[in-house]
Amino acid sequence: MARIHPTALVDPAAQLDDSVTIGPFSMIGPNVRIGADTEVGPHCVIDGHTTIGRGNRFFPSCSVGAEPQDKKYAGEPTRLEIGDRNTIRECCTLNTGTVQDAGATRLGNDNWIMAYVHVAHDCQLGSHIILANGTQLAGHVHIGDHVFLGGMTGVHQFVKIGAHAMTSVHSTLLQDLPPFVTSSGSPARAVGINVEGLKRRGFTPAQISGLRAAYKTLYRQNLTLDEARTALQAKRAEDPELDAPLSTLLAFLDTATRGIVR
Repeated sequence: MARIHPTALVDPAAQLDDSVTIGPFSMIGPNVRIGADTEVGPHCVIDGHTTIGRGNRFFPSCSVGAEPQDKKYAGEPTRLEIGDRNTIRECCTLNTGTVQDAGATRLGNDNWIMAYVHVAHDCQLGSHIILANGTQLAGHVHIGDHVFLGGMTGVHQFVKIGAHAMTSVHSTLLQDLPPFVTSSGSPARAVGINVEGLKRRGFTPAQISGLRAAYKTLYRQNLTLDEARTALQAKRAEDPELDAPLSTLLAFLDTATRGIVR
């Protein structure tokens, strides 16, 4: 059976795999399900309708599955869904969703969430994301795979961040950040392509060169967004090797709702 410290309080209705570890003084609510090999450190509170997958690690003093910080919330049974192999460091807060959106806050797999990060209601996070210390996500934020947000980054509600994007320390995102783009500042401004991250993830030199050119099209040629999209579509048609990354970029631009970081 699960290894539960004598000082921990686990509701009898909670569903814990036999290999789960619960540390001292932690509390687990009745509607919580925790998968195999997950470790919950001391002084954590996991509550709400929360489902946690396999192999996750929660460091001390995390608040997971608490009610959303939304005045419209009226006690509806909304959810928090966490995938596999995530690391949640000290004092992080992850809230459930609201019925005004998807009804669930979601975190994918293999994410590294550093200390004092806040993931607000209805956020939708992909996989292989790094959120550095003190990053704050407002409600309804969407983040793609392989994103890195520098320490103390603040993200406005409803902002979308595309795959492989990156921010520097103390960035403030008020608009959508396209895939592959690096940004900096408060408010954030685009400063280039996340070249080092793309190299680490196996993008070819030709693809990286093509994305550099796409960045110039989007940011350096004084084009409107519609004109830039048309030019990028032409580039994609010219070079099959750029089809996948440029398709990712164009699909994001088609769904951007707050304008893009410029």
